[in-house]
Amino acid sequence: MSSPTTSATTASGLADEVARRRTFAVISHPDAGKSTLTEALALHAKVIAEAGAVHGKGGRKSTVSDWMEMEKARGISVSSTALQFEYGDCVINLVDTPGHSDFSEDTYRVLTAVDAAVMLIDAAKGLEPQTLKLFQVARDRGIPVITVINKWDRPGQAPLELLDEIIERIGLTPTPLFLPVGIAGDFRGLLRRGDEGAATEYIHFTRTAGGATIAPEEHYTPEQAEAREGEVWVTAAEESELLSAAGQDHDQELFLAGHTSPVIYASAMLNFGVRQILDTLVELAPAPRARNDVDGKPRATTDPFSAVIFKVQAGMDSAHRDRLAFMRIVSGEFERGMVVTHAQTGRPFATKYALTVFGRERSTVDTAYPGDVVGLVNATALAPGHTLFVDKKVQYPPIPSFAPEHFATLRAQSQGKYKQFRKAIDQLDSEGVVQVLRNDTRGDASPVLAAVGPMQFEVMTARMLGEYNVETQLDHLPYQLARRTDAASAAELNRQRGVEVFTRTDGALLALFSDKWRLQYIQKEMPELTLELLVAGTE
Repeated sequence: MSSPTTSATTASGLADEVARRRTFAVISHPDAGKSTLTEALALHAKVIAEAGAVHGKGGRKSTVSDWMEMEKARGISVSSTALQFEYGDCVINLVDTPGHSDFSEDTYRVLTAVDAAVMLIDAAKGLEPQTLKLFQVARDRGIPVITVINKWDRPGQAPLELLDEIIERIGLTPTPLFLPVGIAGDFRGLLRRGDEGAATEYIHFTRTAGGATIAPEEHYTPEQAEAREGEVWVTAAEESELLSAAGQDHDQELFLAGHTSPVIYASAMLNFGVRQILDTLVELAPAPRARNDVDGKPRATTDPFSAVIFKVQAGMDSAHRDRLAFMRIVSGEFERGMVVTHAQTGRPFATKYALTVFGRERSTVDTAYPGDVVGLVNATALAPGHTLFVDKKVQYPPIPSFAPEHFATLRAQSQGKYKQFRKAIDQLDSEGVVQVLRNDTRGDASPVLAAVGPMQFEVMTARMLGEYNVETQLDHLPYQLARRTDAASAAELNRQRGVEVFTRTDGALLALFSDKWRLQYIQKEMPELTLELLVAGTE
């Protein structure tokens, strides 16, 4: 796939390229259809000819965004991937995120790199815990959210009930741009809402074989729609008027401020409503904007080049075993081969090998602009949260690590594989697959892995075997929570029963506790010791 960008050499040209960009993430609870929607969006942008299904049933392909063998086997996303493609006059940077709650830290990193989010809700299940948690992260980061109620082709809740749930549970006012014609399970098409809730047109969809191709659309006037659909059209039109009476009409300023969310009903599996989602993103989602640096000063998109690393991923190309550092360009024009400065070390970094990514496929990119996601190959010094820049130094706030709740030791089954074992540990640690902890007592041969969820351990051991040919043994430890401490407190903490202190790769000292009661006892008896939450609000 060729790069969708062309060189812009003037300030006005750069501003025009920025205005074309739409960079967003899809967030949802597992099994809400996130990867299916990602592929449906790519299908409608005509960058793939046929959509796969997440589970690959009936001989159909797995999704282009789920490239890891574990993802294909389980039908879930456990790693974020980036897709870039053109749609109309815009360049879309879509960052697919892990669906499983065990990988919420990876999703959090992605949400530091996007300008908008699509919140995907299962029509039958409504708002689920992981969706709520991710929405709160988006809200805290000031990211505007577009809501897609998916799987309307299956039995589910009434459309207004789902909207009421959004209001009651997250305090966000939903403002549907389209309403479904037909109850959940009988999805016929969409009513487009106009001013004051008036129905302006009816978009009727026709199913295709297995939903593998774009669903044909027919457009009707409201009068034609009523003659065709009868009572179901009348019901949808009445619901639209009720929403307008309740003040649930789209307001762009309120949307960008995070107070409201445009809503679209869809079936990603059937490709119903997908074009409307893309059109809404292009029309309403914000283009890249200025970002505050670590000192709180805004960095304009037209300032000299700067970028944030938000994801590091290895194993995407089994033939080369390379390592991709994904950077979100914040400001300026990127040209492949330019020498930039790595803010964390002050050292120069050459960008000779720069790629745009479409799932597992990649192609060389020569020029890119704010909002674009570019992969840098074999950037071993880069880690999530690092900054690259040219000209005057700029550094963006680091990406915090979540507080781990699961801990285990890992060792190689064969002593002869120790060298590969160490290399794999260092590699996967730098990617942020898990947090790696060490202390003098346990040594390097059996490091402690710390994870937000236990499936992270499965990914770790599967990748150790699949990518490095190292069989490992995982032994769970009897710890339940961690707190940041300091050198002055570490000695006393190590003397306590049910406590062990480790050094994380980034140099942070973490004290692990057997349970919350042990932590509470030590805090009460020794209040002088330093015991801090790792990330406020994530525990």
